[in-house]
Amino acid sequence: MRCPSCGDPDTRVIDSREAGDGASIRRRRACDRCEDRFTTFERSESARIQVHKRDGSRQEFDRRKLASAIEKAASSSLSSEKLGALIDDIEATLKQTGTSEVPSQRIGEMVLERLADVDPMSYIRFRIVYAKLDDLTALREELAALDRRREVSRDRKVAEQIALPIDPVPVTSGPRKRRR
Repeated sequence: MRCPSCGDPDTRVIDSREAGDGASIRRRRACDRCEDRFTTFERSESARIQVHKRDGSRQEFDRRKLASAIEKAASSSLSSEKLGALIDDIEATLKQTGTSEVPSQRIGEMVLERLADVDPMSYIRFRIVYAKLDDLTALREELAALDRRREVSRDRKVAEQIALPIDPVPVTSGPRKRRR
């Protein structure tokens, strides 16, 4: 690793630990020549995922580009931590599939699935651009579908919180011995 201050290629690692997300390593380094200290982050790099665009072209998956697209639609309630977690989840899901190429439409659908649960206003804004909704009727239908989805999700959460009575299991002592 080159020193950012003097450009010397001889730097040494002083401290190494797992970064907050667990998917990267934080290293403290020191330059042997100028004695400057700096931090680097290392992330494992797996097979490159190619995104197949609507126009037929292919591009390498880019987290920053996806983050930029989501940020344009995001409301103020979508914090940078939530956005990072959302993109991490999408990237992990893509890598788990094991495919080297994914259609851009699938990535858009994955973003919409996650935004619907995290931030409904960002979902609507992203959906308008993604699906090119230019008709008020289509927008109303989309709002109704989102409302139904959120209601089902809310009902599921309420159902999970309801405590069901559990009958006590009678305690029995060990096996009885037979008398002869």
